[in-house]
Amino acid sequence: MPTSQSHDHALQTASSLLARHRAGMSLQAPFYTSQELFDLDLDLIWGRHWIHVGVEPDVPMPGDFRTVQIGRHSIIIVRGADQQIHAFHNVCRHRGSRVVTQERGSAPRLVCPYHRWAYDLDGSLGFAEHIAPAVDRARMGLKPVALRTLSGLIFICLAQNPPADFDDMVRSVTPYLAPHDLSSCRIAREEAVIMEGNWKAAMENNRECYHCSGHPELLRIFFQFFAHSSDDVKPRQQAYYERYQRIRTEMIEIWERNGLPHQLVDRLEQRPTAFRLERLALDNAGESYTSDTKAACKRLVANFTTPRLGALSLHTQPNSWNHFLADHAVIFHILPIAPGKTLLRTKWLVHKDAVEGRDYDLENLTGIWRTTNGQDAAFVALQQQGATDPAYEPGPLSPNENQVEAFTRWYLDRLSDGVQLAAPHRLPA
Repeated sequence: MPTSQSHDHALQTASSLLARHRAGMSLQAPFYTSQELFDLDLDLIWGRHWIHVGVEPDVPMPGDFRTVQIGRHSIIIVRGADQQIHAFHNVCRHRGSRVVTQERGSAPRLVCPYHRWAYDLDGSLGFAEHIAPAVDRARMGLKPVALRTLSGLIFICLAQNPPADFDDMVRSVTPYLAPHDLSSCRIAREEAVIMEGNWKAAMENNRECYHCSGHPELLRIFFQFFAHSSDDVKPRQQAYYERYQRIRTEMIEIWERNGLPHQLVDRLEQRPTAFRLERLALDNAGESYTSDTKAACKRLVANFTTPRLGALSLHTQPNSWNHFLADHAVIFHILPIAPGKTLLRTKWLVHKDAVEGRDYDLENLTGIWRTTNGQDAAFVALQQQGATDPAYEPGPLSPNENQVEAFTRWYLDRLSDGVQLAAPHRLPA
């Protein structure tokens, strides 16, 4: 647990590194390796922004719950009897025991295993034997955590005053995401991968496809193309570019015929609640992330009648990327564990009435991204190993790493905001 003195030192270190950072360059090594900067990230980034932690199908019925760990905070996500989803700190109000010890489950009440204090699904204290008569039971409920949902996605914020611009994201994203009706889906598979790298290395890896030649399976369906105009196309890319342009033109006609918005919305920086939204044309059959590029699930989600809708891509800072297709959705988020260790969680969602073995084959549904996750974990580990080497120094970002630079600017701006806010109170004169 960081002390006040170590926190002050971390603020000073961050301030010095911020002053030395140069635009267009990768981050300096301590941002990936330092324990004190990792602890500062937990405070200034993970403790003050909206964090994507799940989907409504995680807790489909009243009493369904799951826990999420962000730094030292354990959070309970639970669906109440009123069908609303709530979040609470997983700390008993008696003597601080963990209330929920399982990662997920279902119960009519949340009962502390230590002294059997029982909390109703709205967090209020329902039962506590031998409690002193003078104690106001109404004030002894589980401490709430701010929670918002966005067309089936769940976000929480640990701050007492969360960023107020979440509603801006809701207004922009809802018209794109609502047609996919995640509330009518269920989780077909969930997978957790431990990446041996800093959370920022994991995010940077996701925010570019410069490395995607290392994902041959994914490139059967995903266009690896970065040109902003035909003038940027190299001769060897010409045929690939023409195919991309042809397929994208076809997809725009399909999207507009089905009333699906598709214009790029890029707000990955210059705001606390940052996101990027775009419909993507997919290669070949263009239906799904499968080895033959055709739909993985016969039972399409929502009310879609054609499997060829490409993929709606949604990125949120600081920790998620998501793909929504006609036949399923793939949801990704990361959570920090240690300076050199990050949890990547992936969920595959299908229509709630889809039956495994009849409507879809689980390996076909999940194979592309499970393989890609393993490859990405290896790349992130390599970057982390390099960042710990004394020879490491920041290198120049390439033009096709523009989203890496956007993430870096967002992160540094948020860190700078926190350092400046703390400086008058915590840094010595």
